[in-house]
Parts: sequence; C-alpha cells; structure tokens
Amino acid sequence: MTAVAAYAPCGPTGDDVDQACDDPVVIDLVARARGGDIGAWNALVDRYTPLIWSICRQYRLGRADAEDVGQSVWLRLVNQLDKIREPAALPGWLATTTRRECGRAMGAARGHHAALYPLDAETIADERARAADQDLLAAERHAALLQAFADLPVDGQRLIALLLADPPIPYAQISARLGIPVGSIGPTRRRCLDKMRRHPAIAALTGADPGPTGPVLAAAS
Repeated sequence: MTAVAAYAPCGPTGDDVDQACDDPVVIDLVARARGGDIGAWNALVDRYTPLIWSICRQYRLGRADAEDVGQSVWLRLVNQLDKIREPAALPGWLATTTRRECGRAMGAARGHHAALYPLDAETIADERARAADQDLLAAERHAALLQAFADLPVDGQRLIALLLADPPIPYAQISARLGIPVGSIGPTRRRCLDKMRRHPAIAALTGADPGPTGPVLAAAS
C-alpha cells in the first residue's frame, strides 16, 4: 500500500477533504497516536469519520457496507501509522483509501446479487421459449404478408416491390419502368396496401384493421 507520505501535504485534495497545509492539530494527533496514545487515536477517528461517511454516501452504500468500509480504512491506517512522514497528508490518504474500499464493496455487492439469481436450466429454458415465441410470431407475420402480396394484381406487386427497393428508387424512374404517371404512384400504393390489410391472412393476425401503419404493413407504408 502507498504510504501516507506519498500524498500531497498541502492544499485540498477534493471537496470532501478539509486539509490544511501543516495542520498542527493533525501533526500532533498523528505523532501521539503513533506513540500509542489511545486518546489521540480516538480524536483522529472522531475528526475524520464524517469524511469517510460522506464518501460512502456518495457511493450510496447502505449503513452496514459503510461501517465495513470505515473499519477497513481505520485498520489500514493502523498499519500505516509508523510510515507517516507528512501527517498533513492524512486527509487525502483517508479519502483515497475510502473510495477504493467503497469500490470494492460495490463490486462485492454486485457479485452477491448475481449469485442470488443464477442462470439455471429453468431460466435458460424460459428465455429460449420466449425467443421461440417471438420467432414464430415474426414468421407468421411474414407468411401473412407474402400471402397478401401474392394476391395483389401483377401491376400492384411490381409497384410495391419498387417502392420497397433499397436504396429507394425515385418516383420518376418508377413511373418510367411501369409506364404510369408519377401522380398516380401514391394513390395506387394506398389502394394496394388497403387491399393487403383487408386480406384474411393479415386480418387473422391483427384482429382488426390496424390503420395505415399497422405492424405487419409498416415497412410498405
């Protein structure tokens, strides 16, 4: 672990760190705590516990997780006390260590949540069944569309096919290919689509007239 002395001793390290350059109170408390003064250690805990809690709130940890984070941070500090050369860097070290512990706590929580909901055989079977139902519905719609399209007059089939071409074909070219006026393309398209919507195969799927942009014929509208 990086020693506390590695953190900048002067100036703030973030909005949640009330660090001052060469804070004499912090320097005194760290020195006394390092020498075994329980009162000084408790004073450090009282002074910086609000900082740790504020960071835990930023990570939206629950109370139990926040308490675990706090304990881990203080235990890590115990192991660092004899390495502190610049006590004024302590707030920055506490903030950084707390963020790391919060990240670990969140990762552990996500792993626990995933373990509670494993992808067992029953879950996989349900997902496959839903996918099969969707594929079946899509196949039924496609078959109904083809059936309705096949029952159109040949000229109507040619017009719809040209209108659905990718990339789109300009109306002027469609007019030239089919030998019909440009102005009649739109009305003829609407008549063809209306006839397809009324086709028994499509009516059986929709249960009613879906309107000019129904689900089966939306692509041709």
